[in-house]
Amino acid sequence: MAKVIDGQKLAQALRGDLLARAGAIDGRRGAAPGLAVILVGDDAASAVYVRNKIRACDAVGIRSVCHRFPSSVSNADLLDLIARLNADSEIDGILVQLPLPAHIALDQVLEAISVAKDVDGFHLYNVGGLVTGNTVFSPCTPYGVVKLLESEDIAIDGQNVVVVGASNIVGKPMALMLMARGATVAICHAKTRDLAQFTILADILVVAAGVPGLIIPQMVKTGAVVIDVGINRLPDGRITGDVDFNGVSAKASRITPVPGGVGPMTVTMLLENTIASAERALSRGERVAENSASERLF
Repeated sequence: MAKVIDGQKLAQALRGDLLARAGAIDGRRGAAPGLAVILVGDDAASAVYVRNKIRACDAVGIRSVCHRFPSSVSNADLLDLIARLNADSEIDGILVQLPLPAHIALDQVLEAISVAKDVDGFHLYNVGGLVTGNTVFSPCTPYGVVKLLESEDIAIDGQNVVVVGASNIVGKPMALMLMARGATVAICHAKTRDLAQFTILADILVVAAGVPGLIIPQMVKTGAVVIDVGINRLPDGRITGDVDFNGVSAKASRITPVPGGVGPMTVTMLLENTIASAERALSRGERVAENSASERLF
């Protein structure tokens, strides 16, 4: 029977350290790390996600500000707000809650965010940086998966990894991050023929397809590590992942539950990125101050 990887427990442990780091930043510059969240429209799921993120910020000492807009907001208005947030020294991270209405140019909005404040890791620079190893911020969900694997001392180097799902938010960056750590990675998607012929080869299987119960025991190698990123709401209201948890648990060595697996880690990595952004900004400011003082001496 597989060991269940408790993402909630790991997230709580990491947040204790984040609280201390946020307090140190506040003590040094007289202002807590700041996160601006932009929420457009009245999508119920988005509102819940934003509420959870704001609550998590409060718990670790991050000051959060939520900017709410109706679904009719213009592209120009969003870009204007982002420009002001980029220039605001008290804002260390900017998060645009997705999805956005169809009339909004998503690429323009995401690329308008300063790379130094792109704590979601969606800016073109950060996505491209995953290829070269020069990213400033990693996307939060793949980052959380890596942290989960590391917490269990699961070897990545030299392992066969299969990622099911090729989204820009999870699948593609997940593959790049695991390749950078020495894994041999295959990415499967909706057009992959005979999915099982790929998944059965995986030492580590990461599933982010958004299809409830997609992965069944016959598709998983005995002893594999299975990371279920899927979050699906069933007609009866229950939340489930993309993996047949009970069936696959009998074959896997480790498995994440849904809920309580990857989800808490995604939010925690957002907090990590925001605090890391504040630490970088503080270091830059202190170096500038030191250089100015040195110049006055001479």
